[in-house]
Amino acid sequence: WHRQVLWCQGKLLKAICSPLIPPVPLSQPYFLFKFLVIGSAGTGKSCLLHQFIENKFKQDSNHTIGVEFGSRVINVGGKTVKLQIWDTAGQERFRSVTRSYYRGAAGALLVYDITSRETYNALSNWLTDARTLASPNIVIILCGNKKDLDADREVTFLEASRFAQENELMFLETSALTGENVEEGFLKCARTILNKIDSGELDPERMGSGIQYGDASLRQLRQPRGTTTQNKQQCNC
Repeated sequence: WHRQVLWCQGKLLKAICSPLIPPVPLSQPYFLFKFLVIGSAGTGKSCLLHQFIENKFKQDSNHTIGVEFGSRVINVGGKTVKLQIWDTAGQERFRSVTRSYYRGAAGALLVYDITSRETYNALSNWLTDARTLASPNIVIILCGNKKDLDADREVTFLEASRFAQENELMFLETSALTGENVEEGFLKCARTILNKIDSGELDPERMGSGIQYGDASLRQLRQPRGTTTQNKQQCNC
């Protein structure tokens, strides 16, 4: 009986002395990121989203009407992140509707079709919309989709890479059919967002950042930048 009491006291003492940091439940993501998939109609945006979420090609894909939604939990840099992804219609008649979904997006896949010069030429307009309507710090990765149709290519890797560099975008060529680089595109974008959070360039607390904590208690774990400095200034010692 005494051993049980001592063991319980030891456990109690350990609990009292341990820092009061609530554990993150395994099922609860650390962050939630709002993502967009944007680009002209017919570039394979819905197929990219379907491949990322379901890990298979969407055979019966029609043009998206308005917006479609999907989500997936991923592990990035040891943190669990839930991506909430809005797939927007690329047709001009839906632009007034889809633009309302840009607000507060943390990341975006800007998609064009490597076999369609027309979709590549429209990239500047899509990029302007994203940076004007979404968060000014939105992280964008340029995706040249339909890499499996290389024989029908109209846009070279080099010129698309140059466009990405000039506009400070990351760049990948993807194939929604084979799955090549699809997951890497979303992961690369999410990884960049996390790095910007860690460096202080992105603030999850800022309204419209497109970033939320998965649990309210996690907010207490991150000390706001400048807090330490402020406390030192108030100290008279």
